[in-house]
This record gives sequence, structure tokens and C-alpha cells, in this order.
Amino acid sequence: MPKIISVINQKGGVGKTTTVVNLSAGLAFLGKKILVIDLDPQGNATSGLGIDKNDLSLNTYDLIMERNILSEIIKKIQLSDNKSFNILPSTADLSGADVELFDKNNRENVLKEILFQNSDIEIYDYILIDCPPSLSLLSINALSAANSILVPIQCEFYAMEGLAQLNKTIELVKERINENLRIEGFLLTMFDARNNICKTVVNEVKNYFKEKVLNTMIPKNVKLAESPSFGKCIFDYDKNCLGSKSYMNLSKEIITNNGGSYVEKISW
Repeated sequence: MPKIISVINQKGGVGKTTTVVNLSAGLAFLGKKILVIDLDPQGNATSGLGIDKNDLSLNTYDLIMERNILSEIIKKIQLSDNKSFNILPSTADLSGADVELFDKNNRENVLKEILFQNSDIEIYDYILIDCPPSLSLLSINALSAANSILVPIQCEFYAMEGLAQLNKTIELVKERINENLRIEGFLLTMFDARNNICKTVVNEVKNYFKEKVLNTMIPKNVKLAESPSFGKCIFDYDKNCLGSKSYMNLSKEIITNNGGSYVEKISW
């Protein structure tokens, strides 16, 4: 069975989708089989990978509410060096799922049931779920289905805002729905070494979350901001930039932390 990681933070603009897109690509370049589930109605992971949402006949709404099979919805993302990964794309249709899920039996576990009843997921090493920037029923479904969560934290003044509520939600999910859920790590993003506030936030986060903070930090990097508008991951947009090197380091750290190994054929 694959390792399922939900990337979540109810605070918007922290680098959540950027992390899903580029961590998925980095893992794929290291020889891992990857599936992304875009569970955010904004569909930024979908469009950021060059998929035209207007051309989609099926999306994650159909997976959650209609129980369409994965193979009918999946889109392949072709990378350079003959690498690729798959995505279950999202559109604004998914925004209605939060309301409609209230009428479903076992509504917190709908995604988990769909995934674990589908043998198609067994081919993957990792499944990454891009969660909406809210603690909604969609987010609860992502936490229910996941083995672990990855929490991006922007290096800015209000970094810790909302994390107490997120932590409370995680504990409730562990208590009532998914006792095996654990913290994959807290990921510091948009770090600027020239900014004293950034350095203060790094120290504050590390003092609070201690060993749960990942070693890799993602820098503030213009190439990372530009790449989604070209529908490319950072590695295919500019493999030599600092953002690319950082996300490759993160990919290696995630694999190593999970007791795995990787094949590196490209020098980053």
C-alpha cells in the first residue's frame, strides 16, 4: 500500500499547493510512483500542472460524490527525463461536496473507503493530497485517509496563527477517526535569510515543534512563483534555481524519513 500524505494548513498562501506539485515531481524524479489528489476546489495544483480545467469531463467531485473509478479521472503529468506522475484533478465543482457530504453515511471516511476499496492505488509509492485552506469536511476526509500530514508554515509574522486549531483538529481525528495519523513534518516555506522576522519565526517554530520540523527549508524564490503560470513543476521550469534544489532535498528527506531509498540519475 502507498504512503498517503495530506498536505494541510487552513491558512492560505503558505506554499501548500507549491509543495504538493514540486514534492510530487521530486519524488517522481527519484524513481517513485506518485498520485496527487487535488482536493481543493480552487484546483490550483491542477492548473499549475498545465491542465485546462474547462476540458475536464470528470474530476475529484465525481470521485467523492459519484464514486467514479480512479482510472476514468486520472490525468498523467509528463515530466522531462521520461518521468511522470498522475493526478486526480479538481475543479470548482468540488466546492459543493462539503455540503453534499453531510447527507452521506460515514461522511468523514468517504475518501478513505474509495481509496482502500480500489486496487489501482497499490501501484503507487506515495499519494499526496492537496487539501483546501479550511478545516472542512473535505479536509477531514483527507486526514481520515492519510497515514501522515505535512504542514507548510510560511516564515512570516503570523506563522503560528491557526496552528493551534489545526493541532486540535488533528487530535480529534486521531481520537475518533484515524488513530494511526501522525505528523510527517512541519515544513518552513518562503524563507528569506536577509529578513530578521524570518529567522525569528524559524526559531519559534523549531522551539515549539522541535524534532517534528523538517530539516529542509523552502526559500522565497521568484522561479517557484513563476512556474505554475507555465504549467510546469519547478524542475522542468528551472532545475538550477534554489527552489528546485530545495524541493529535491525535501523529496530525499521524505523518502529517507520513511525508511526508503531512491535512484538519482540527474544532478540537481
